[in-house]
Amino acid sequence: MASSLFAGFAKLADTVAATSSKIAKRDALAAYLAGLEVEDLGPVVSWLGGSALEGVAERLGLGWAQASAALAMASGAEEEALRAAWLRHSDFGDAAADLLAGRPTSRLTVAEVAAGYRAISVTRKTDKRVGLMAELLRRASAAEARYLAKIAAGELRIGLREGLLEEAVAAAFDASLTAVRRALMLTGEAAETARLARAGHLADAALHLGRPIRFMLATPAADAVEIIRRVGDEAWVEDKYDGIRAQLHALDGQIQLFSRDLKNITAAFPEIVSAASAIPGRFVLDGELVPYRSGQVMDFASLQTRLGRVRPSAELIDRVPVVLVAFDLLHHGGVDHLEHPLRDRRAGLESLRLPEATGGLILYSHLERASSAEAVDALFDEARARHNEGLMVKDPTSVYQPGRRGMGWLKLKKALATLDCVVVGVEWGHGKRRAVLSDYTFAVRTDGGVLLTIGKAFTGLTDAEIAALTEHFTEITVEDFGRYRTVAPEVIIEVAFDRIMRSGRHRSGFALRFPRIVRIRTDKSLAEIDDLAGVEALFMAQASGRILLATGRDGEVERIAATGELAGG
Repeated sequence: MASSLFAGFAKLADTVAATSSKIAKRDALAAYLAGLEVEDLGPVVSWLGGSALEGVAERLGLGWAQASAALAMASGAEEEALRAAWLRHSDFGDAAADLLAGRPTSRLTVAEVAAGYRAISVTRKTDKRVGLMAELLRRASAAEARYLAKIAAGELRIGLREGLLEEAVAAAFDASLTAVRRALMLTGEAAETARLARAGHLADAALHLGRPIRFMLATPAADAVEIIRRVGDEAWVEDKYDGIRAQLHALDGQIQLFSRDLKNITAAFPEIVSAASAIPGRFVLDGELVPYRSGQVMDFASLQTRLGRVRPSAELIDRVPVVLVAFDLLHHGGVDHLEHPLRDRRAGLESLRLPEATGGLILYSHLERASSAEAVDALFDEARARHNEGLMVKDPTSVYQPGRRGMGWLKLKKALATLDCVVVGVEWGHGKRRAVLSDYTFAVRTDGGVLLTIGKAFTGLTDAEIAALTEHFTEITVEDFGRYRTVAPEVIIEVAFDRIMRSGRHRSGFALRFPRIVRIRTDKSLAEIDDLAGVEALFMAQASGRILLATGRDGEVERIAATGELAGG
């Protein structure tokens, strides 16, 4: 059978984007999916799910510079025209449609587009990749080019949430929504799930060893009272480790490690791979890679020296040793455990006797029980004293839900401290915030009043606050550089963060990890913002093991001795 025209996908995307009705979106999607040729179903569902390629861990790898070069090649636009289109739209797809306006609908098919993306993904030469993307754009109408570019950028932006896509797949093939969601949970791939639904084989869905699934996520909790209210009086409490999430797949001694974004990081942590290979059988673990030496958790900054190193040197491995702290068992001995309650998954995990089998390179997360808010608060203090971020609090009856942020897992963190800073630069946002100035670069001061940048934040404020600030920042702009503009130092913000680090990126010489805006300080003047000496004092307190925890909106702090102890199980 002939492949469906890509113009049909573009029309569907326009239809879904144009309505706010969830039912109308679902029905349009279902009708389109039901009418597709079988070979087109996988690529289309992957595109709707936000990926240019089938396969949860596959990446197109077409960067902004290459995509821009391809658009310039296809449209003939000069650099200034490209820049102007981007500034008008803040969206690669809309810019492409703008620059390719007037082109007629093409005969480009879904299969040809899928083949084009695949060719780009396996081509290593930059000019060849640019040429392949340019050829797709050159063959497309403006409407088709919009979505070719959006898919390539991984940002479809048509108001489609994953849950709605699951509903559409179920409706398209007269399948149970529960069965669709179960299949997606186990396979981790929307395309495979859709094909199983079409064939009536959803019951055959299973986790594939060697193929990562998305990680279960935790919902932030405001305080211990909220945690007990949501979880109940049997709360399982684990330390929240300051490392990187990792999923370990073991297939009879063959080990693969995957990061939170589902990239294969096996070669980057050879000591973990070697240790895990000594354990017989087939299993999948969820855990956290943590820098760890002599019974103590090391600072996250030390782990950063290993991130991005494909094959670390022996010297680096010795300088920054790492352990895998395991806290969940997803598969063991041919049985998928995602639908089993956490208490059973933990029992199965502990039956592997990982610390003994791996010489202490794979440990268990520190686990306690709590039945009151007071107990949770005490455990939080103990976790921070062990140099960990905070707490993960879990319902022992909860199942594992890949990619979802439900109430079965909650996380409790407190900011290291807050700083009062002044906004010195602003930038237009992306997506739904592309029409407002929502990204703020902020600074602290020296004793002499010189402003030195220390970070950038874009979370924490309401849409109304951002809209009002956009108007104000427009009025106090000092210099406009297109997407970025410098502004007069008038707006004071309180910024919370998880850690402070040395950095050459900012003029202050420091950077804040996970900065977020707590509030706008209309009560403070420029002379009252925090100074560099205070930043240095915070950094030294952190480095010396005296952790400062912000406990209120006014920045009051308590001090907790940091012993660095990690209970490994």
